[in-house]
Amino acid sequence: MNHRKLDQLIETGYDFDIREAFENGWNMFRTYPAYSAGFTFFVIFLQLFFLVYLSDYALLFGVFLAAPLTAGYFLAANKITQGNLLIYPDFFKGFQYYVPLIVVNLLGQILVAVGLIALVIPGIYLLVCYLFSSLMVLFGGFEFWQALENSRKLIQVKWFKFFVFGLFAVLLNILGALFFLVGLAITMPVTYFAIYYIFEQVTREVFVEGVEESQVG
Repeated sequence: MNHRKLDQLIETGYDFDIREAFENGWNMFRTYPAYSAGFTFFVIFLQLFFLVYLSDYALLFGVFLAAPLTAGYFLAANKITQGNLLIYPDFFKGFQYYVPLIVVNLLGQILVAVGLIALVIPGIYLLVCYLFSSLMVLFGGFEFWQALENSRKLIQVKWFKFFVFGLFAVLLNILGALFFLVGLAITMPVTYFAIYYIFEQVTREVFVEGVEESQVG
């Protein structure tokens, strides 16, 4: 990872295409549809299990399981784009980064919550800005605060465009949920793959070493 290039990228700016991101997310899904959908069903049913049978502990899912499970999509997307063979257990390798992912996710949620309680707008601002925080941990090797700050600084360059991307992602997943949750097995991985695609395109020169080192198996 090249700190100088990251600072230069933030200073000079960049751009990305929202439609292209979702198209590439869809193409990644089509490469491994069974694995992607199967993993998503697992995540959905695990969350439903907590909500229905362990409702008093439902918050634990968001705190201790959501981040490493979400990271599984990003690690899978990395293997797909690198042309490496993907196997189903690769989706669970986010747990290899368990502690830093939990910390960055929890701290990010706290800061967003404080922003929402305070004036709403700061919370929305941070919610968008921290979109890359887990990716910064996985492929940049950053500690939690550096990951949050570098994600914020990088996304701030095109904040409104990321906000629009987020709106499209929310609408897409709402449509997926309307089809008895079955649609989410497609829209969720497509969304996370699209996020990874944007990250990879934007930081290709900055994180090329980190991405290579983070490839597993």
